[in-house]
Amino acid sequence: MVGVDPKSTTHDRAGLAMPVGTSPRLRAMALIAVLVPASCLLAQCGKAPPAGAIAANAHATGSDTFEDRFPTPQFKDRFPSDSESIKWPSRSEIARAEPQRQRTVRTERITPDPAPAPSSYRVASYAPTLPLEKPREDLTALVSMKSSAFPYFGENPRSEAPFLNVASGDRKGHRSYSGKVYWQDETYNDSRVLVHVPEHFDAKRPGVIVVFFHGNGATLERDVRDRQQVPQQISDSGVNAVLLAPQMAVDAADSSAGKFWQPNGFKRFMEESAAHLARLYGDPGSAKAFANMPIVIVGYSGGFLPTAWSLEVGGITKRIAGVILLDAVYGELDKFVSWIENNRGGFFVSSYTRYTRKRGLELMAMLREKGISYREDMDGPLRPGSVVFVQTRNGITHRSYVTQAWTEHPVKDVLLKMAAPTRVASASASR
Repeated sequence: MVGVDPKSTTHDRAGLAMPVGTSPRLRAMALIAVLVPASCLLAQCGKAPPAGAIAANAHATGSDTFEDRFPTPQFKDRFPSDSESIKWPSRSEIARAEPQRQRTVRTERITPDPAPAPSSYRVASYAPTLPLEKPREDLTALVSMKSSAFPYFGENPRSEAPFLNVASGDRKGHRSYSGKVYWQDETYNDSRVLVHVPEHFDAKRPGVIVVFFHGNGATLERDVRDRQQVPQQISDSGVNAVLLAPQMAVDAADSSAGKFWQPNGFKRFMEESAAHLARLYGDPGSAKAFANMPIVIVGYSGGFLPTAWSLEVGGITKRIAGVILLDAVYGELDKFVSWIENNRGGFFVSSYTRYTRKRGLELMAMLREKGISYREDMDGPLRPGSVVFVQTRNGITHRSYVTQAWTEHPVKDVLLKMAAPTRVASASASR
């Protein structure tokens, strides 16, 4: 202290120099004047004061401790330490550690504007968000498409009556064959399509587009993606294939085909999908390849109806390399027979349970009348012109048929037995 004789000063327990004879009250006031700025500084920098200073503060003021009033944030509360940091394993490490691991694919709904720019499309993947020349991971998206099955405001071609045949005020709906009314805004208003491109897909090689028509009471995410594992079956096959699965009637006991009832409806759907597949693949220039790629239609259960009408009036019959019906022969037999008879370059598979056996036998009889041969097993390859009927054993349920029919994962099995598409990855590599 300048101007004060050292002999006339004393030091309190906090190390503060004070003139001899200073009263305790003045000593306390001086001590507070020093400690308060120090506590403010410590609170700002987030560091606890030395233990001696806290003790002196508590002794001088008689209050609770600094930690009680100003708890110091701990580093571990904000950031993990090096030993706690999450280290993401590589795909090869995952494959070695968990060879039977179920694939998890992030899905993001994408609803484009009428004329979307490529930059408006975002897909979720495990890879960093960077411009990609080709996919690094399985890519799955829900894309809104104008040409998808719904919404549909046309006629039911069977009755030639408006499809939306029930009204309640401004609200319109459809009365199904069972008599139940489904409202347009709840059941027939979802234009999304599940689009899936496996990581191993190569647009420069021969490939195939799988179009999956789901059955009644289904949604794309809950059923097609997660329960029936259709995207996973496509990837696990290792075949150079991609997937399109339009949302039909949402979670309803209804098989209506919507826009696929219309002449050239399936053609419009495939033409629009080419650009979406190219964007998801990461190369807009690949749209031409997708626009000419062969198509395999898979119809499960109530999906028989859009399958049959796509074959009959879809407008691109010659591109269809094969048709697979999974417990789906409920009607429209004439349309299936016509396609088989007039497209001997494609294959046809109908696998059924005892519930659809009667219609399956009827379809076989119609083919015999036309001199078209068929086999009743899935033991051999599927070549151009192959016609196969398979009755699955008792105990196989209709609900689980997309994952358990004549074999586990029947969609994957059909792709592996097809003669044309290139197999570009092993099944184990895609897990």
